[in-house]
Amino acid sequence: MTTQKHDNLINGQWVAGASYAPNINPSNLADVIGDYAQADAAQLDAAVQAAQAAFPAWSTGNVQARADALDKIGTEILARREELGTLLAREEGKTKPEGIGEATRAGNIFKFFAGECLRLSGEIVPSVRSGVSVEITREPVGVVGLITPWNFPIAIPAWKIAPALAYGNCVVLKPADLVPGCAWALAEIISRSGIPAGVFNLVMGRGSVIGDPLVNHPGISAISFTGSQGVGGRIAQQCALNLKKVQLEMGGKNPQVILDDADLAQAVELSVQSAFFSTGQRCTASSRLIVTDAIYPRFLQAMQQRMASLKVGDALAAGTDIGPVSSLSQLEQDLDYVAIGQAEGAVLVAGGQRLQGSTEGFYMAPALLSDTSSAMRINREEVFGPVASIIRVKGYEEALAEANNTPFGLSAGIATSSLKYATHFKRHSQAGMVMVNLPTAGVDYHVPFGGRKGSSYGAREQGRYAQEFFTTVKTVYVGN
Repeated sequence: MTTQKHDNLINGQWVAGASYAPNINPSNLADVIGDYAQADAAQLDAAVQAAQAAFPAWSTGNVQARADALDKIGTEILARREELGTLLAREEGKTKPEGIGEATRAGNIFKFFAGECLRLSGEIVPSVRSGVSVEITREPVGVVGLITPWNFPIAIPAWKIAPALAYGNCVVLKPADLVPGCAWALAEIISRSGIPAGVFNLVMGRGSVIGDPLVNHPGISAISFTGSQGVGGRIAQQCALNLKKVQLEMGGKNPQVILDDADLAQAVELSVQSAFFSTGQRCTASSRLIVTDAIYPRFLQAMQQRMASLKVGDALAAGTDIGPVSSLSQLEQDLDYVAIGQAEGAVLVAGGQRLQGSTEGFYMAPALLSDTSSAMRINREEVFGPVASIIRVKGYEEALAEANNTPFGLSAGIATSSLKYATHFKRHSQAGMVMVNLPTAGVDYHVPFGGRKGSSYGAREQGRYAQEFFTTVKTVYVGN
């Protein structure tokens, strides 16, 4: 049976790719979602040129028109959230409820930034010179290249595209090659929103073919990237050489601290959600569970019992708690890290093996490793899968030190009934986002997202803080 072909969107037109690649369902490898265009460098160049041509009119045009277009996009996403969530689960492997939740978040993001179109403000201040006033305004950066990952295939494109457009920029989006379906569906919605041709462009394809040309294109003024630390570092170097604005989100090795006074049931549930839901494929996932002595035996036993009740299966099937790993290469990496942890002396106390489902897919039993130390690779490197390790500590001070003992700093959590320790942790945790008695994964769409140290570089994403990256400041003097 012939599968449907999905083209790139360049200058308001659907353009055939230089080639096509199948989009495979990780829950059922026999299920081909569709064939998606693979752009080449020439098509990437055409998209950038289209965005450059559209920028003057879009950047200075009517803000109500921008707001109306973004609101229309958000409205359609929300109206189709179940359809889009199902597509997301089918191509990425999140469970269907998680997929619908992510689609809902994407719609809300566009709705929020529709309002931001009308809320961009500036300042008028007096000069130190008589008869002179000073105006401070924000203007769009220009043409922005957006490079998005596979783990949140509609939410992360949304939280980059929406502010870029709201503040008057033009966009070239390159989604992850593994999950082009949600990006294409979003592009199709945008193409009917009333946004002029060239303002938004979609180029799908491999990073090795169009990634560097996008980052280094002279028509691109800024790059926003979410992905691995290695790739992010190279992009930062390239942008520095070309004096481009750059924003990087590069993952984490997030701690979840469990203190002796924590509510055990709550601590177990938030740890399971943080570490294993969305198949652990979240940059905010807690892969290091730091547990104090007195609660450790009960916590370990309760974790094993809770993990035994988790249902791993088809992302679209009712009752599935955890879907498949997104790809074979990711599954192999996850299993390799379990073996590495055991070789370093960790004890595998639950899961950690590949599973067989009713259909051929990339299924894995969530893994829990005990008897680990902060020096082990499994506690230093981001696994990006359903793999968590336990570090046992004596008390709060040691737990805080262990939590901060990482080259990353995206998210951190603490489970405790102590106001004293919660307050201290909020202030002294070296993370961009801190959760108290909540899972480390999951943040609201209207607040800033980002981390410290090796997790993030540049301005925050989401909420009103997005203007820091997507606008530039202009100072104007006016003589009276």
